[in-house]
Amino acid sequence: MSRYILERVVHAVIVLVIISIVIFTLIHLAPGGPAALTDPNLTPEDTARIRHNLGLDQPIPIQYLRWMTRTIQGDLGRSFLDGQPVIQLILSRLPATLLLSLTALLLALIGGIPSGIISALKPYSIIDNLISVVAFTSVSIPSFWFGIVLILIFSVKLRLLPSAGMYTVGHDFSLLDRLAHLAMPALVLALFLMAMLIRYTRTSMREVLSEPYITTARAKGLPERIVIYRHAFRTALLPVVTLVGLLVPSLIGGSAIVETIFAWPGMGRLAVDAALSRNYPVVMGITVLVSVVVVLTNLIVDLLYSYLDPRVKLS
Repeated sequence: MSRYILERVVHAVIVLVIISIVIFTLIHLAPGGPAALTDPNLTPEDTARIRHNLGLDQPIPIQYLRWMTRTIQGDLGRSFLDGQPVIQLILSRLPATLLLSLTALLLALIGGIPSGIISALKPYSIIDNLISVVAFTSVSIPSFWFGIVLILIFSVKLRLLPSAGMYTVGHDFSLLDRLAHLAMPALVLALFLMAMLIRYTRTSMREVLSEPYITTARAKGLPERIVIYRHAFRTALLPVVTLVGLLVPSLIGGSAIVETIFAWPGMGRLAVDAALSRNYPVVMGITVLVSVVVVLTNLIVDLLYSYLDPRVKLS
């Protein structure tokens, strides 16, 4: 086990280095990259001084090595706009993003997995068809459209929920107030993931229920509840765990649209603002963080495989 984990960690480090090289190079070579930050109305002397202060007059490999050295030490640089440390900007937005993403994931798991199991146990029934319609509709609905519709209904028409922000400005902390602000963005973010979980769980459960060992378990007289949840569901979780492992990083790093619609002060809005203002240290910092989350999530998924299915051996 320890050797397997060590190998996976080494592979993860290699992947992170490759990702950082690719992203750093693309940002610096793309049109409008950091080299275009200087004002065209400045004198050549002022432009050269600014580029020197930002380290943009060095070759890209040298810039990358300097950036990587600082990153390993926990220094992601400073924002081009206000000079704040990038790590502080990210950490100030990270709690809001984690709150939104984990709440959306919890809603998706609660709604998606049980619905997928029910759909698999009653194939081609009215319930199965209804759940399938909900799943396909949820996949097809754009998140920005669904968010706007929810705002129009629950904020503008019914006036039940706040339309934006993470809390009511000027009021003391209140759990109900925080939940009211969280409800709509979490639901919008959970919609697509829940639909995917329904389809994956249904398909996986249908395949497992047709396996010979399930027939044997039923022939031995085991209660149907034991057959479903102890024998079938545990094996059927493997592709579901894979799906969750792939989508968790997208929840953290890809919630920019939802955060923008609901003015949620998370990393998604920070990334969008940084890209629009060409604040490249912030863009690189968020990219590194999301890359780390992706690699760590994949490592956790690999370790869960051996627990869920003893046939998966660690070698």
